Amino acid sequence: MHLHKDVEEEKLRETIKNYFIGKIQQIPPLKSSVKRQLRTRTIYYLDILEIEDKDVLFKVGCEAGTYIRKLCFDIGKKLEVGAHMAELRRTKAGPFDEATLFTLQELTDAYYFWKQENNEKFLKKVIQPVENGVKHLPKVWVFDTTIESICHGVDLKVPGISKLNDKINKEDAVAIMSLKDELVALGTAKMNSNEMMAEKGIAVQTEKVFMQPGVYRI
Repeated sequence: MHLHKDVEEEKLRETIKNYFIGKIQQIPPLKSSVKRQLRTRTIYYLDILEIEDKDVLFKVGCEAGTYIRKLCFDIGKKLEVGAHMAELRRTKAGPFDEATLFTLQELTDAYYFWKQENNEKFLKKVIQPVENGVKHLPKVWVFDTTIESICHGVDLKVPGISKLNDKINKEDAVAIMSLKDELVALGTAKMNSNEMMAEKGIAVQTEKVFMQPGVYRI
């Protein structure tokens, strides 16, 4: 972030601590892919790493859909000096971080080795299985006989559950898995873990299906 005027470090840190940690409100910038209306986002942490003149290097952990460009602007406005985002680097998204990054050239090479030399080892390292994308989510495992209906968008009902993680809360994002640990779908919990142990009712509202119908047709 580049500040437009000099600001005392203590004032900068106090302003961030008091106004820009936790729930904040943002209006998306003019050039954005969403409707420009006030919305709430969560800033989990905002750590200042280095200050050099008017340039402030910081690391922020935030809810998806937070505009960092707007965050910098709002900090500058609160300080009454103005500010803009000078540079942005995403270091983590969900369960993925920089340790798993590959360049487009490496992806091209991996495809070549697979296509021309029938060697898929590098390709499997570059392109991760979709299950890696839900490692951070609570999970519900379903019986094989339940999967086909879920693949057609049907909500998951209690009798279809084989096992589940504890501490699932209502409205949590949940991964619906096969007993072979394959991702079937994503959904929203309509019961907590204890309630899912009951005899009936909709446990998870299906939101996004990943498995093709027919894989578990019985």
